[in-house]
Amino acid sequence: MPDSAPHWRIGQLSSRVGVSPELLRAWEQRYGLIRPARSSGGFRLYSSADEARVRRVLALKETGLATAEAVDVALAEDIASAAAGIPEQSVAPTPGAGDEMRRRLTSALERFDEAAMQATVDRAFAAIGVDAAVQAVVLPALRDIGEGWEQGRVDVAQEHYATNVLQARLMTLARGWGEGRGPRAVLACAPGELHVLGLLCLGLALRERGWRVVFLGADSPIAAIERMVDELAPSLVVLSAVLPERFLVHEEELRALAARTMLGLGGAGATQPVAARLGVLAPQPDPVAAAEEWGRSAHPASRRP
Repeated sequence: MPDSAPHWRIGQLSSRVGVSPELLRAWEQRYGLIRPARSSGGFRLYSSADEARVRRVLALKETGLATAEAVDVALAEDIASAAAGIPEQSVAPTPGAGDEMRRRLTSALERFDEAAMQATVDRAFAAIGVDAAVQAVVLPALRDIGEGWEQGRVDVAQEHYATNVLQARLMTLARGWGEGRGPRAVLACAPGELHVLGLLCLGLALRERGWRVVFLGADSPIAAIERMVDELAPSLVVLSAVLPERFLVHEEELRALAARTMLGLGGAGATQPVAARLGVLAPQPDPVAAAEEWGRSAHPASRRP
């Protein structure tokens, strides 16, 4: 589905941007910020262009602008893009924008500045889109924090804080991602695995491609995943772990699971030898690449246009 196609109801848009349906309706009626289309059944449907305008307003408000001023700027940018013949969702970000937002996010996390972190994440998703924000901002910032900890520049408190606040922020973006009519993916951490951020990023990238996501989260028993396969018949199942041993200790069960459904492994533990041994999908370099490649393999129609 093209990015500009209207396909979300207002509750879904609300979940994506973290703004109440009531406030979205007020911005629609007062300012014309969002522009719904009507479905064949008469429902008001909103597009990624509407989402981008809302996120742009939120980012501008973080700089101190009043709502009306932020809306004026966002709508003026749309008009300028239209006059230049540029589709709303095809406006190229400023060169180096991802690097700059990565530095701001890393700095905010190191300073325990949650407001700056929230504003930077919102700005990244609005300005450069989900895929680029994950690849160029969120995951690199986490790597920066991890390298800082290894080098002694970042302490344990900062590392834990960064992980926890980013996880909470991404979870707000994930609300409602099980809704819709697209193919279904079940995402889970292997037994004993507690790191979920990469899996959350994968879920966001899959949703951008029209998937419905069932997120089981940390330390998921293999038996629970098998029940999900029995009950939901998902098109794709993904397990994540930072250590190969967390997969290999369940080798027999995972081989059996891979014989029943499309199975991918994520995280640092998902090496090519482990994948080959278990007979699962080939590992990918990052969550966005996994969403594109595995999504296409499991359900060709879901590939991002």
